[in-house]
Amino acid sequence: MLRRRMLIMLGVVLLIVLILGGYKAFAIYRQVQQFSAPKPAISVAATQARELSWQSRLAAVGSLKALQGVDLSLETAGTVKTLKFESGQTVKRGQPLLELDSDVETALLGTALADLGLAQVDFNRGSQLVGSQAISKGEFDRLNAQYLRSKAVVAQLKGSLAKKSIVAPFDGTIGIRQVDVGDYLASGAVIATLQDLSSLYADFSVPEQALPKLSLGQQALISVAAYPEQTFTASLSAINPKVDEATRNVLIRATLANPERKLLPGMFANVQVLLPNPRNEVVVPQSAVTYTLYGNSVYIATPKKAEDGQPPKTTNGQAELIAERRFVETGERRDGLVVVHKGLKAGEQVVTAGQLKLTQGAAITISPDKTLQAEPNSQPSAD
Repeated sequence: MLRRRMLIMLGVVLLIVLILGGYKAFAIYRQVQQFSAPKPAISVAATQARELSWQSRLAAVGSLKALQGVDLSLETAGTVKTLKFESGQTVKRGQPLLELDSDVETALLGTALADLGLAQVDFNRGSQLVGSQAISKGEFDRLNAQYLRSKAVVAQLKGSLAKKSIVAPFDGTIGIRQVDVGDYLASGAVIATLQDLSSLYADFSVPEQALPKLSLGQQALISVAAYPEQTFTASLSAINPKVDEATRNVLIRATLANPERKLLPGMFANVQVLLPNPRNEVVVPQSAVTYTLYGNSVYIATPKKAEDGQPPKTTNGQAELIAERRFVETGERRDGLVVVHKGLKAGEQVVTAGQLKLTQGAAITISPDKTLQAEPNSQPSAD
């Protein structure tokens, strides 16, 4: 009886072990089947690499300056008597702007004119008398010296009186005035700024290595933070004949028209000088390039090859695609595009979105890149 019970218990244990072993084997089989099954294709966005006529640019930063610009001030001190302009007014050359109190100078000029008249009468009378020897030559010389002295005093007082007022030295727009009627104006104090905004200068510096690429009349594109969507055209008008010994940079000046008076002196300017000899380059969107310390790379969508050399087809009849990682040599970047000098040919499909999900040889499907479709299909301007 005892032996029978032991055999039954042993059979039950053996049955349980077999059940557990079978369940474990089935689980392992399912895992093997899961890992051995082909992975679903990864959906990515892609576009074709294009060949464009690419004009290189030399980038620099600088500042805008007025064609003519001064801070108006007077050499002499005095009390402001008359203001003949308003802040922000457009003025013409020679237009009176300000007068100081000049009563004392006017009175002194009147006295000097009276003395000059008397000296001129004495000189004219003496010139007649010296001919008839009624007066000596020495007396005539004294009268002549007195006449010349009186003329010099009148000229001096007229000059001093002229310095009591200021006129516009050129056509332009006057700034916010810094004085009012009745203010005591010290010598050299700024009254307002006057700027000729019809044209502007863009002054910027470039490395001395760039000098062979630059010439007078060369076109440049100017952009400012105030109008980020607008580009202004300028031309190189001057190249400084000296290299800065501290920075080894050369100062360049470009001139640009400002008919709408949008640009103001002092603005920070981004400058792009258009270099000569445009050439055809292969370009791709910047989002297609992955930048790493080991080099820059792109993923190419290439047809998968079967053992017989023929690309397998998908259910809709299209060739199955895989991702091929390729290292490239990149160049200039501009307007969302990057130049690829080596490693890529025009017409090849490059992945523009979804690269983080890819590995070498991963199966992929291509979906339209909506970000690229939303952008205008245009070449960089002025190229």
